Formats: sequence, structure tokens, C-alpha cells
Amino acid sequence: MEKFFYSERGGVKLEEHVKKSLGEWKEEISELLNAIEKEYEEVKLELKVYSYKFNITKQVVQSTINDEIIRNIRELYHKPFEQKVNELKGLIKELEEKRKVFQMFVEKIEKVSEKEEGKPHISVI
Repeated sequence: MEKFFYSERGGVKLEEHVKKSLGEWKEEISELLNAIEKEYEEVKLELKVYSYKFNITKQVVQSTINDEIIRNIRELYHKPFEQKVNELKGLIKELEEKRKVFQMFVEKIEKVSEKEEGKPHISVI
């Protein structure tokens, strides 16, 4: 038969297996968060490049008077760059949301761990 005891010592730590499990989960979530952050930075750089390309072609089109050249520039560069910019902006929004969600996981795990650190707990002996 299992025996339980109640510990009232100040600063009692989480039971080791719970503490270890939360720590491992936090580490796993943190790795995912780091991967999201890395992808976010890569997409952000790509967005910057395509924004420059889009704005440059826009300025060239505005400075050109030949309609045929304008059509060619729009078809070859302007429209594809605009589509890519919009696609990357959407991806940035998705990554920001993912980053926010996984950061909440980390914060909640830390908060639970901190709360539980100071609570008395029941142990099985």
C-alpha cells in the first residue's frame, strides 16, 4: 500500500518527475520557437528584397512612357514581385502568430513551475 505525506517545508520543489517533464516540454517548445524565429528572420529578409524589387519596378513603370515596355515590365517583374510581396507578408503574419502562441507556452510553463516551486506538495513514499 502506498503511503502519502504532506510536506509543509518552505520552498518545497516540484516533484522531480513533474519538474523534469515540464523542463523537457519547455525545452521542446523553445526549440520550436527558435525554429519559428529563424524562419521568420529568413522570410523577413526575403520580403525586404522583394519589396525593393517591387518598388524599383513600380518607379521604372511610372517613369516610362512607352506602353509596350510598361506592359512587358508589369508582366515580367511588377506583377510577380507584387504577388511575392503579398505572399511573404501573409507568411510573416502566420509566423508572428505561431511565435506568439509558442511564447505563451513557454511563459505558462515557467509560471506554473514558479508557482509550484513555493507550494507544499503531496509525495508518494
